[in-house]
Amino acid sequence: MEEEDHIDRWLAEHELPGAVDLEVEGIVDRVNGLQRRLHRMLDETLADFDLSVGEWKALTHLQLDGAPHRKSPGKLAKWADLSSGAMTNRLDRLEEAGLVRRVPDPDDRRGVLVELTDAGRAAWEQSVSAQAEKESLIAAALSAKEKQQLNALLRRLMREFERREQKHS
Repeated sequence: MEEEDHIDRWLAEHELPGAVDLEVEGIVDRVNGLQRRLHRMLDETLADFDLSVGEWKALTHLQLDGAPHRKSPGKLAKWADLSSGAMTNRLDRLEEAGLVRRVPDPDDRRGVLVELTDAGRAAWEQSVSAQAEKESLIAAALSAKEKQQLNALLRRLMREFERREQKHS
């Protein structure tokens, strides 16, 4: 039998209404707990690079968009669901750190584009590698086959959410 975790102990100690399926409750509580811990781990990793999650996501968006790694501030704000003022503050901070630069938009004389710098690309790559290393250490608790099985089960749950969301959109 598997070793108990704090969720097993909590479920055993508390009486929940009869309609609550304890197996489902265990799944949801564990997924939520893992999510919180992974987010905390990412925050710690990014702190080592003097980045916030929002700043890191902006670098990610520029990097993964492909060469020339440029976007308008408006498109970045829309993607991040931020006001233009909030995005300006985020971009100012990234520009001060030398991770992005604003360049004239060749298609609009009045516009500017935000471009990822070499330092920004390096910070992004190093932070992604550092986080991947931490995640690998955690995932080492599972065998290769167990990782595949877990991915298959989580994929099935994700597909069910996607199906239900499609029905309601």
